[in-house]
Amino acid sequence: MRYRVNRRTGDRVSEIGLGTAYLYEAGADEAVRALTRARELGINYFDLAAGDGAMFPMFGEAFAGVRDGVIYQIHFGADYSKGTYGWSLDLDTVKRSVDRQLRDLKTDYINYGFIHCQDELKDWETYRKNGVFDYLMSLKDEGVVRHVGLSSHTPSVILEILKTDVVDMLMFSINPAYEYNRGEYAFGAVDERAAVYAECEKRGVGISVMKPFSGGQLLDEKTSPFGVALTPYQCIRYALDRPGVLTVLPGAANTEEVERLAAYCDATDEETDYSVVGTFAPPEAEGKCVYCNHCAPCPMGIDIGLVNKYFDLAKIGDSLAADHYAKLDVTASSCVSCGHCDSRCPFSVAQSERMTEIAEYFGK
Repeated sequence: MRYRVNRRTGDRVSEIGLGTAYLYEAGADEAVRALTRARELGINYFDLAAGDGAMFPMFGEAFAGVRDGVIYQIHFGADYSKGTYGWSLDLDTVKRSVDRQLRDLKTDYINYGFIHCQDELKDWETYRKNGVFDYLMSLKDEGVVRHVGLSSHTPSVILEILKTDVVDMLMFSINPAYEYNRGEYAFGAVDERAAVYAECEKRGVGISVMKPFSGGQLLDEKTSPFGVALTPYQCIRYALDRPGVLTVLPGAANTEEVERLAAYCDATDEETDYSVVGTFAPPEAEGKCVYCNHCAPCPMGIDIGLVNKYFDLAKIGDSLAADHYAKLDVTASSCVSCGHCDSRCPFSVAQSERMTEIAEYFGK
């Protein structure tokens, strides 16, 4: 397993995490086996916006004895009073739900307490007016909640809430379909979604990815909005290549699926290559680097994807990006305009010209 560090919290997060939308359907014994196996394989990050309240005792059984070795996202607004998942902004309901989850999980603390499912600005207004936000922050002051998270599908809402500077982790829906405005939760244009990644990277806010397969639609050519099926590994790498992303949280139905997801870290470049996505790109996405490095290898040794990423982040004021660029062994100034990258870029980026622009911007 590979890990990434949340700059705001210092948490070391596995690139592959686990969502819990339907694992409970496997039954308690199999779910506990799957969770135990996940941890054995190095998965340490778990989202607990579960599909059913029955999931929480399963986590309690699997991880109570190793609690400090796992990281939980718990959502202040997810309601399990009727058994299955529901959404509530009622303060008393939220309090009862959080208390129940802590009890069933056999824990007395929450790694990331999430401002849950804020898809409209009026949700955020209600969240504060009803006292749910204050309750979350009071638990943070008491040490019950270690860090604050935010889950949303809507870039404009995310950017507004990030201004509070209380968010340490964002849960956002990322996949090629949503990026290109295809699908139920495909909120925000290409540039708006890119602004979320850039702002999170700038602030050091980590991103955990929900819906990486668009609810499974991308994995079947009959349901894919592109008419072409992608593989789970292509979707996972696509998400992990976005700035700010720390972990991807696909769901699993059993131990075998957990093992298959964890095996992503051993996949070849060919198995994770998502360059076919370039053929689906809408006009507004063409000519924009997505940092996939499909253009590699550069004969001069430039990491073209990384150079582009640092440039884009530096332009919006990320001083760390400029510092990271300055420490590269090979920078854009080494480009000899051979055109190799231009001919291979699936997103029609004029990389040779861009290398000249980047070298001029950074002065090297």
